[in-house]
Amino acid sequence: MDYRILGRTGLKASVIGLGGGGPSRLGQRDNVNTEAESADILRRGFDAGINFIDTAEAYGTEGIVGQALKGRDRTSIIISTKKSTGKNPISADDLRHGLEQSLSRLGTDYIDIYHLHGVAPENYAHCREVLVPVLLDLKQQGKIRFLGITEPWNSDVQHIMLQDALKDDVWDVMMVGFNLLNQTARETVLQPAMKQNIGILIMFAVRLALSKPDRLRETLQQLIEQGQVDPADIDLDNPLAFALGGAGGVDLPDLAYRFCNYEPGVHVTLSGTGNPAHLQANIDSFSRPPLPDAIVQWLKHIFRNSDSVTGQ
Repeated sequence: MDYRILGRTGLKASVIGLGGGGPSRLGQRDNVNTEAESADILRRGFDAGINFIDTAEAYGTEGIVGQALKGRDRTSIIISTKKSTGKNPISADDLRHGLEQSLSRLGTDYIDIYHLHGVAPENYAHCREVLVPVLLDLKQQGKIRFLGITEPWNSDVQHIMLQDALKDDVWDVMMVGFNLLNQTARETVLQPAMKQNIGILIMFAVRLALSKPDRLRETLQQLIEQGQVDPADIDLDNPLAFALGGAGGVDLPDLAYRFCNYEPGVHVTLSGTGNPAHLQANIDSFSRPPLPDAIVQWLKHIFRNSDSVTGQ
């Protein structure tokens, strides 16, 4: 397992993080797994060297993370969780209460990275003025170690909120949407974050469009119709075949994960699953070397104007 220092937090984090949300929610979204089976997925990940777990109040998986942590050295696992900020901004009391509930469900007395979750651009000023002082107080109390913020990428495709947040020197970690289909975060978030030594967590590395060929074709057709991808650059009958096989991606998800993992400025890429075999396949992807530069450069070229999709 490879590890990176998570920006100015100084935390040594595995390059793959176990995601408790997304389409799977550890197998809980469609009742694929029992809670015990979902907790076992996390334990398998920990045993393989993954030391970063991301969950959230909204995911309903904090309790499962708490189960998986029982009997383990708490200091060996980095816990990232989140408080939803909502369409109507939450109050300072809401934030304090949410933190206490998360601590209880996780079975711990501190959280390594506590995020304001899915902050809409129009709510950022409220978060900065009302909620950041609360986070700083909770940090002083030792209940959280570092401050994080996440974007609602499906509705903020061009990272407007995070661009605003980068102006304030309060965020230790940011969670940003980035994948080979939409690389706009490279210039707007990743490069500025590197200058500030902010830890970067990547979400949406795969999602549906980079795991299901039919969905990929639909997404590419959409981008072509919007004039964001040149049809001469892509073969809709066999999308991204040039990047697969040989030294390229083993399959679409492998290609997608490796594209994100080796992007400058990225520290942890989140990967969710409720299936042991899928977990191992994801771990294998993060153990492979960077994609050939020719493939990376061509992917950058094809999607150079793409800014309207998330791969969801």
